[in-house]
Amino acid sequence: MVYTLPKLPYAYDALEPVIDAKTMEIHHTKHHQAYLDKLNKALEKHPELQKKKVEELLKDINKVPEDIRTAVRNHGGGHYNHSLFWQILSPENQEDFIGAVSKGLKESFSDLKNFDEFKNKFEEAAMSRFGSGWVWLVVNKDKKIELITTANQDCPLMEGRIPILGLDVWEHAYYLSYQNKRNEYVQKWWKIINWKKVDELYLTALKGKEFSA
Repeated sequence: MVYTLPKLPYAYDALEPVIDAKTMEIHHTKHHQAYLDKLNKALEKHPELQKKKVEELLKDINKVPEDIRTAVRNHGGGHYNHSLFWQILSPENQEDFIGAVSKGLKESFSDLKNFDEFKNKFEEAAMSRFGSGWVWLVVNKDKKIELITTANQDCPLMEGRIPILGLDVWEHAYYLSYQNKRNEYVQKWWKIINWKKVDELYLTALKGKEFSA
């Protein structure tokens, strides 16, 4: 099996003005495609692994042959992370949300008074991630939602956590519009989250299943 670039569920300009069309096009056709090309190249050395889904490889990353483990971690993670990222974005403003994930957030972050405090906590995590990486909402083995960050293209699946929402804070995700102002990108990003999809991913994660790239 050769991994291929997934189609976006919206046009490149659909997320403007939060994310501009050129950034989306470059991010999707250049950066994501590059991860795929390098992942496929690495797996040519072990054809038996081409039968596996990328999420299977990441969940058992320590079983991946050592000579391609770093490539699968970096480029397989890049493919999975971005495939999920495209799905949790929406041109519809869903900043106000309801659903099972809303209840899950309240239970998991009971120390926070309201959603604004949660957003502040999330934004602080995004700003404190040094260099390139991701900010995630994940479901842990206790079925609780956690807020974590990962470096580079590391995927929460490698840690036994199921991601349900992720924010890409690599500079290539926002630099054309925001330059060094990551905080503005993070604050505006809330307007384009597809909470319906996040809710779907949350309910699936409670059953112990992850998004399939």
